[in-house]
Amino acid sequence: MGLDKQELIRLYRTMLTIRRFEERIAEEFAKGNVLGYVHLSIGQEAVPAGVCNNLKITDKIVSSHRGHGHTIAKGADVRRMMAEVFGKKTGYCKGKGGSMHIADFSIGMLGANGIVGAGLPISLGAALAAQLDKKGGVTAVFFGDGATQEGEFHEALSLASKWKLPLLFVCENNKWASQIPDTTGLTLKDIYRKTAAYDMPGEVVDGNDVVAVNEKAGELIAKLRAGSGPILLECKTYRWRSHFESMPDPRPREQIEEWKKKCPVAAMERRLLADGIATKQELVDINKTVLAKIEEAVRFAEESPFPAPEDALEDVYSD
Repeated sequence: MGLDKQELIRLYRTMLTIRRFEERIAEEFAKGNVLGYVHLSIGQEAVPAGVCNNLKITDKIVSSHRGHGHTIAKGADVRRMMAEVFGKKTGYCKGKGGSMHIADFSIGMLGANGIVGAGLPISLGAALAAQLDKKGGVTAVFFGDGATQEGEFHEALSLASKWKLPLLFVCENNKWASQIPDTTGLTLKDIYRKTAAYDMPGEVVDGNDVVAVNEKAGELIAKLRAGSGPILLECKTYRWRSHFESMPDPRPREQIEEWKKKCPVAAMERRLLADGIATKQELVDINKTVLAKIEEAVRFAEESPFPAPEDALEDVYSD
């Protein structure tokens, strides 16, 4: 079933918000206003937008170190996100987590994770809880191609398959695991085929086509709600920036430029214009609105206080 105008515009707005948020983070990092490691998802916006568009607020997601896009697509407040990246007390984790640990349980975002593959076992628990709850809830876990080389990946697929959990494994295959190309790091180029070893369906989609991602994710999530058991969706995509900001980038410049021609945001703009869904002026207005939202988020972060030294003793738990 085709998407109506409102849905198509929503997908575009989500992608554009992710793009503008990430671009501003890169700018603020370069100015020295953002400290620590920052992994940007510019170029990969279609995956979180397309997947999360099919999730309810009660559904859960678990993210990776490159998690800003997933968090925004699930409905997070960009002001609190920006404040967290700036290390401010008004951030989601009170400035203690930073870029790689943003979470908002109220919208079902269980958190990003700085450890490669560590979100996979967390997603098992969330999916098991949904299964026991018997209300049709599902969980989606996002991870990169590098994570498929970790033991947690295979353990998660094995257990999810055994228990037939309502869990969508979303692999954002951007061809590079940090500085290691898939031609070196992967023995099986098509990651979705790995599911055969666990008697689990695996699907693949163009991760730069938000409509295709939305359609395929919607189909698979409907199956999960009906009790199909876990499914893996591999999204072929590409990140434009280095693994993290300021890190030397070994990737061939011509490869990066070739993938930039497949920009998911620009592709959606062309589609909206060609199909008469939006006019050029409407797209300009959407961009202005998004930019104003990001600017307000930066202002909120800049005006917010840093945590006090004694705050280091809050929210610390031990047995």
